[in-house]
Amino acid sequence: MTPLPSHPNPDANEFAGKRVLVTGGTKGIGEAIAARFRSGGATVITCARTAPGEVRSGELFIEADLSTASGVEIVATTVLSKFGGVDILVHNVGGSASPGGGFAALSDADWEFAFNWNFHSAVRLDRALIPSMLEQGHGAIIHISSIQRRLPLYEATLPYAAAKAALTNYSKGLSNEVGPKGIRVNTVSPGFIKTSAADGLIDRIAKDAGIDRESALQGLMQSLGGIPLGRPGQAEEVAELVAFLASNRAPSMHGGEYVIDGGTIRTV
Repeated sequence: MTPLPSHPNPDANEFAGKRVLVTGGTKGIGEAIAARFRSGGATVITCARTAPGEVRSGELFIEADLSTASGVEIVATTVLSKFGGVDILVHNVGGSASPGGGFAALSDADWEFAFNWNFHSAVRLDRALIPSMLEQGHGAIIHISSIQRRLPLYEATLPYAAAKAALTNYSKGLSNEVGPKGIRVNTVSPGFIKTSAADGLIDRIAKDAGIDRESALQGLMQSLGGIPLGRPGQAEEVAELVAFLASNRAPSMHGGEYVIDGGTIRTV
C-alpha cells in the first residue's frame, strides 16, 4: 500500500484577490477544496443545504438547496450582489441518494433527483454566473464529476453515474464555447476518496456483513475492481488538483477531464 502523502504548505498569496465559490463546500471533498483556496489567500464562498456548525472567518456561507432552481437563484443572486461575481467556480455539490436493487427499484423521482442534484445544479449556476465572467474577460470553472461516469455501479448508484456522465460531456461542450472568451473549463473525476461519508459507508457494510472494518474497506475497493495504489484517495489530494487547475500555473489546461482514482480505471 502506498503511504499517505504529506501535503506541502501552499503559497499564501497564490489566490489573493480571487473570489471563489465552492458548492457543497462544507463536507468531504468540498470542505477540503474550500480550505485549500482559503490557505492560498482567496475569498471563499460556500453553499450547501444545511449550515455548518461554525462558519469560518473570512468565508461566506449561503444556505440553499442547489438541486432546485430556486436554490440556485438564491446562491447566484447573493454572489452577484455581494461580490459582483466570481473568478473561480467549483461545482462540487452532488451525491447519490438512490435505493439499492438495480434499475427496477428506481422511480422517476429517483432519476429526477439525481440529475437535479448532480447535473442541473451545475448547468443552472453556470448559466447564472458565466455572464459576469464573460464581462470581466476571465474565469475558471471546475466540475467535480466521478469515475462512475465511466465505471457505473448499477446496484445503487446508476442515476448518479448517468448524471455525472452528462456533467462531463456538458463540461467539454461548454469549454469549446467559452474558452475563446477567456474562461477555462475542466472536469475532475475522483475515484474512491476517504471522507466522513465514505467512512460511514464502510462502517455500515462492516455492521451489516458482520465483518471487521478493514475487511469491509477491502471489499468496497474490490467492488470497484481494486485500487492499484492500495488505498482510497484523500480529499486534500483532490483539492490540490483542483487548485492547480484553477491557478495561473495551468494556463493552457482547458477542456480536459482529470481522473484521480489511484489507478482504479485500468483502461487508457
